[in-house]
Amino acid sequence: MLQALPRNGSPMMLDRPDALAPADSLRTLETPCLVLDAERMERNVARLRGRLARLGAGLRPHLKTAKSVEVARRVMTSPAGPATVSTLKEASQFAAAGVRDMIYAVGIAPAKLARVLELRAAGTDLAVVLDTVEQARAVAAISRDAGTPIPALIEIDCDGHRSGVAPGDAERLRAIGRALVEGAELRGVLTHAGGSYAARGAEALERCAEAERAAVVTAAATLRAAGLPCHVVSVGSTPTAHFARSLDGVTEVRAGVFVFFDLVMAGIGVCTLDDIALSVLATVIGHQRDKGWILVDAGWMAMSQDRGTSKQATNQGYGVVCDLAGRPYADVIVAVPDFWIDVTTMADLEEAAVLYRRRHGARMRVATKYTGLTRRFFAGERFGGAERSPDAVTMYRIVESLGATEGAPAAGTAELIVDITSTGSTLKANGLRVLDDGVILKSEANLVASRVASWSESQQAARATLLARLARS
Repeated sequence: MLQALPRNGSPMMLDRPDALAPADSLRTLETPCLVLDAERMERNVARLRGRLARLGAGLRPHLKTAKSVEVARRVMTSPAGPATVSTLKEASQFAAAGVRDMIYAVGIAPAKLARVLELRAAGTDLAVVLDTVEQARAVAAISRDAGTPIPALIEIDCDGHRSGVAPGDAERLRAIGRALVEGAELRGVLTHAGGSYAARGAEALERCAEAERAAVVTAAATLRAAGLPCHVVSVGSTPTAHFARSLDGVTEVRAGVFVFFDLVMAGIGVCTLDDIALSVLATVIGHQRDKGWILVDAGWMAMSQDRGTSKQATNQGYGVVCDLAGRPYADVIVAVPDFWIDVTTMADLEEAAVLYRRRHGARMRVATKYTGLTRRFFAGERFGGAERSPDAVTMYRIVESLGATEGAPAAGTAELIVDITSTGSTLKANGLRVLDDGVILKSEANLVASRVASWSESQQAARATLLARLARS
């Protein structure tokens, strides 16, 4: 099932009885609009729930990602929570929808404590977060004045990423805890492994997860040794939640991006593009064929530019273009090592191939699974109605790829590759880039039928039905 949120803000649920239904349904929507693939979302939620169940920790989802009551109810353990929020406005809206167990996971400012008391008085168990003695004293003071203790968690800095108390700073931890219990409630410790967003590879992510766990468990032990209560030991980031090998001593995990996932998580290696549940539906409103551009009715306000991928191997900019079924368009391309700074076109490649032959006495090797396409393209043939190119490449030989083609140059089995790519992230990760005129074939699908087969009436009817549906999609 798909959920679409058009510009007027009215949500619609779109049934998906078969593979063609999404395209048929999406064509009726006003664009631009947000499209949520509920099946993918539910699969993502089930994946993390199952993982945490095996590791013995509870899930307290961060609702700032979704900002949706309907999504929250699908993610939380119960309609009442537990949950995490990042603003008091979020806390108010979810409280109005019946969520009763929340952590306001941003360092508390004294001016916001009155609103915290109002929400608590209305029946919401809302806890706050802090990391200084001064904050603890302010929370304790207003709790005494109100005659009701506000629960608080001490934030722990597990990786030097931003705020929090160092897990080894026992004196500061004890001072905050003692200040809190003078009127308020010390509920536990909390941390967020923000540094995990810069980690790459399973081993690095596992180290981040263990550092996160060890930090809060150490802090909790310090408080308990001082005779202070510490019932909640909370960790939280989507990368570490998916790569933690142990959650011993942890009571709950806070994560938010896992619900939908995004290109940042895909770049880190937490998910694949097939796991991303959110997209923006747009309509093509123009085409600059000479520049290879399409124009759509979704601008930067509709899509935004996710700066999170700018420091990854591939900067995805405003996103990855997909078809109506949510599949990224894949192209057959010619890619060369990124350090070949003087080789940007097929003409440059021919010059490089000639020089390579003179220097090494052998032809340049091209690794590929697409031998026919490669030979025709290197001979100057162009597809899709384009004229034959004079920029033929002759000094090369094909090395048939039996495994991961993009790894051939690094492995020393080829100098360049011809392969399929959609986002380019795998190419970037292997130090490769596409030539400016190196797109051999754009993504497309073909329906092939026999000209000589004997078609029965029922087969002809089925064919007509299929063609009609394809025409609509």
